Amino acid sequence: MCGKQKTLAALTGTVLAAGLTSPAFGSTAITAVPPTTSTAANASGASVVAWNRELITILGDPKAQPSTVQPTRSFAILQAAEYDAVVSITRAAPPYVFSVPAPQGARADVAADQAAHDVLVALYPTKRAGVDRQLRSQLSAIADGTGKQAGIGVGTAVARRLISLRSDDGSSTEPPQFTPGGLPGDYRRTPPDFPAPVFTNWGSVKPFVLASGSQFRPAAPPAVGTAEYSAALNEVKSLGSKTSTTRTPDQTAAAKFWAAAPVWNVWNQVAQGLVTSENASLEKAVKVFARLDLSLADTAIAMYDAKYAYHVWRPVTAIRLGDSHDSPGTVGDPHWTPLLPTAPDPSYPGAHGALSQAAATTLAGLYGAQHRLTVTSKGVTRTFAGFQDAATEAWLSRVWSGQHTSIDNQVGRQLGTQVAEFVAHDL
Repeated sequence: MCGKQKTLAALTGTVLAAGLTSPAFGSTAITAVPPTTSTAANASGASVVAWNRELITILGDPKAQPSTVQPTRSFAILQAAEYDAVVSITRAAPPYVFSVPAPQGARADVAADQAAHDVLVALYPTKRAGVDRQLRSQLSAIADGTGKQAGIGVGTAVARRLISLRSDDGSSTEPPQFTPGGLPGDYRRTPPDFPAPVFTNWGSVKPFVLASGSQFRPAAPPAVGTAEYSAALNEVKSLGSKTSTTRTPDQTAAAKFWAAAPVWNVWNQVAQGLVTSENASLEKAVKVFARLDLSLADTAIAMYDAKYAYHVWRPVTAIRLGDSHDSPGTVGDPHWTPLLPTAPDPSYPGAHGALSQAAATTLAGLYGAQHRLTVTSKGVTRTFAGFQDAATEAWLSRVWSGQHTSIDNQVGRQLGTQVAEFVAHDL
């Protein structure tokens, strides 16, 4: 039984009392409300893209939410609410969690807009003015009437229940302070500023689809001193150094490209481009974003579970202390510096490997593996023959920037694939 199903089992009495149906994820919806005529058949997915962009804009303000809350959670709640609001009306697919009663003729596009608005106001109350403007802009193009009002009611109900469901998911728990170890291989803060780890508790946050953050926890990494570990460390020592002579100019450009913006933002922007370029329907758009962002959110939870289960030190630490531990295949360099500053969390598994693989697996399942795409970040664009090519460059870039070993990346790729396939099976 997945984590969502366990939650639903506990809420059955409340949900039924509220007049909702909550079928098992991926099962056939059972409801006493007769199916309504689909009002999403000709509706555009453009508004879904607009709300996704609105969230990225909000997250551009570092004060929008506590630094201890992983942004992938917000994307997942937003997109799940829009998805459930739409399918509550169309009955075209089982809901993610909630199916609420919808009168005949209710507007699915209005329901999606209202659900998105209410989620963002609940998550970011200080941003309400901008979110209200966005809703007015979306709804102003739709004539007033009973269908519009019914859609507003559906969106409001779905958002309220989903926000309530996630209110005790552990995301607001104060993260415990991380105590670094002193043995070879133990993670410790990294130069130049030696920041404290932030997401020390994120692996225990309740997943959206997985049963737990440890469901796909990978095996322990190779020990320090093994031939496999030494080879991987020597690779990043050569390619990832700030003064590397083995890294190519294009590898340097790729390393900086994939580090320029949060990787979950980049993949959501890829989805925006896909939905926009094909003029996707509302139903297709909510499915694309829900599957993508539920996968990214649960991959983040699973990734942090593994990071703090194994607390593996970063390459900069391993290389600088290379002569102080038994690693015969590695020569230490106390002055070694990576191309880019190291993120403040343990090394294994790699975040770009896990998150980008989850995104690529999801989008390939929806659009096909060989789908030429352009990826833009901070005004720079790179072109790829398929989603996997983009994901592969994303995780390789972390070796080129001195952040991760290939061991971190390979396990990250495995984890991202497992989570994305699990989510796709149920949505």
